[in-house]
Amino acid sequence: MILKIITPAGIQVECQTERVFLPGSAGCFEVLKNHAPLISTLEKGVVRYGDADGRMQEYALLSGFVKVKENVITVCCE
Repeated sequence: MILKIITPAGIQVECQTERVFLPGSAGCFEVLKNHAPLISTLEKGVVRYGDADGRMQEYALLSGFVKVKENVITVCCE
């Protein structure tokens, strides 16, 4: 899967990943390969994702939304 984290300043993260944990407005959730398409709002919290070496990385955000479609996870946030 491809994870993209975008802010008003530009693309902050663009990488291959196996899983992504997101701070959704209705609670935290995980996205894995071949996840059904979705759009969700995000609340203040941390996006956690596995990098190409399998290490977990984190990106803190204040709010935003995520779109998941065809193994591309796009996070737009502050």
